[in-house]
Amino acid sequence: MNLQDLDYRQLEEKGISTDRLEAQLKSLREGFPYLKIEAPATIGHGITLPTDELVRQSLDIWDKYLESGAKVLKMTPASGAASRMFKELFAFLNSGATKPDTEAMRQFFDNIEDFPFFHRLNFEMLTLYGRSILTMIREGKYREIIDHLLNVPGMGYGKLPKGLLMFHKVPGTSRTPLDEHIAEGAGFAVGRDGTLHLHFTVSPEHLPLFEARIEEVKGYMERKYGMKIDVSLSVQKPSTDTVAATTDGEPYRENGRLFFRPGGHGALIENLNDLDADVIFIKNIDNIVPDALRDSTLQFKKVIGGILVATKMKIDRYCSILSEGVPDEAMREEMLQFLRNVLCVTHDHADEMSPEEETEYLMAKFNRPLRVCGMVKNEGEPGGGPFLCFNPDGTVSPQILESSQIDPSDRQAMRMLHEATHFNPVDLAVATKDFRGRKFNLPDYVDQSTGFISEKSREGVTIKALELPGLWNGAMSDWNTIFVEVPADTFNPVKTVNDLLRPSHQ
Repeated sequence: MNLQDLDYRQLEEKGISTDRLEAQLKSLREGFPYLKIEAPATIGHGITLPTDELVRQSLDIWDKYLESGAKVLKMTPASGAASRMFKELFAFLNSGATKPDTEAMRQFFDNIEDFPFFHRLNFEMLTLYGRSILTMIREGKYREIIDHLLNVPGMGYGKLPKGLLMFHKVPGTSRTPLDEHIAEGAGFAVGRDGTLHLHFTVSPEHLPLFEARIEEVKGYMERKYGMKIDVSLSVQKPSTDTVAATTDGEPYRENGRLFFRPGGHGALIENLNDLDADVIFIKNIDNIVPDALRDSTLQFKKVIGGILVATKMKIDRYCSILSEGVPDEAMREEMLQFLRNVLCVTHDHADEMSPEEETEYLMAKFNRPLRVCGMVKNEGEPGGGPFLCFNPDGTVSPQILESSQIDPSDRQAMRMLHEATHFNPVDLAVATKDFRGRKFNLPDYVDQSTGFISEKSREGVTIKALELPGLWNGAMSDWNTIFVEVPADTFNPVKTVNDLLRPSHQ
């Protein structure tokens, strides 16, 4: 690889080493290996189905934990623009059609009064055209309505982030996902001091908009829910950008400069690493419901939080014992059983180890970041899934995989993929401190061999783009992981604008 002086300056500005650049180009040329699967995670074999007693215990543990003074934080990735959410509407504008010509467009206009942004859009139509939306529809002015909703001048929804769109109607106004995540946090994450801690990761260009919305709603939300709100924002670090390549694996350049792209949500492991809290909940920005439909979500947030706390207490006790030397045989056997039965980590040769080797093995496996992941029964929604996978050290452990990480030519692996019973809704509670209360360095636990490569078109040129190991996929590969089934009604994503018409968003 021949680098120029300009390249070195560019790399220095971004905080990317030449070794890292070379590693990225190597991955773009050679691709990533598929993961070897032992089995899909299912109920009783990698996934816990909460009994009524486990739910009761977990709720009690969580309530007591909040009262203990521990710091709980809610992290929400909110970087993405909403353009994909309006794909059908953009296609309508670009097609030149003068009236709804697809089922999606007919559904949009037939139910336009049910959208949470209807009243604002209607007011702006009256101001701009002197006619209501319904009048304009009768006059066949469909394109004018969509153009004003999506573009600037207009409401500009096609360029705004999802977190700042109107998602739900409430008396007298509408709420954005940002507002709803604050409201959700009020129901399960307010600490003993009465403060709700939230963190949103946003795009740099949207930072002022998020700051303005927080300032707009903070006082009202604090009064409504009787709490103080502490909100922080961060952006993806330039050092997590990835270089693009030509189809033959050479660095792609524009105007003589290396062309970099954001590294995907896997880059957010750096943002997560910067947060300091005892428990952190992670959930996507568009998976949110109104107050009236939130009871199930709040209950199971507390359940996975309680399971996390109880598991962390047990692991910390084991690590403390292991740090003092070789435990007796009975204690080591207890620890091995916990590792196998609760954390679902197995090793074919664990029983052949010496007491010293066993102690070292147990300490290495216990003293890691911990996550409890809600899993939903697979009913056709998109998303990665829970599997039991082989690791480079010979162990098998729970992992969240995307279908692209599974070899399509491996008939047995594809059979396991189709036998999977659950998928990942991105509903996590994580603990990122060790048994002494020191923060783990989370990038140390990333499996760098689990990235993604896709082809993109850039100014008419096909380029290869590299995404870092996904935040809940390879970026958490070397974490201790517990999968817990959560009800389907806790998962209510908005992938298209018409999803806002679902009962869970009305």
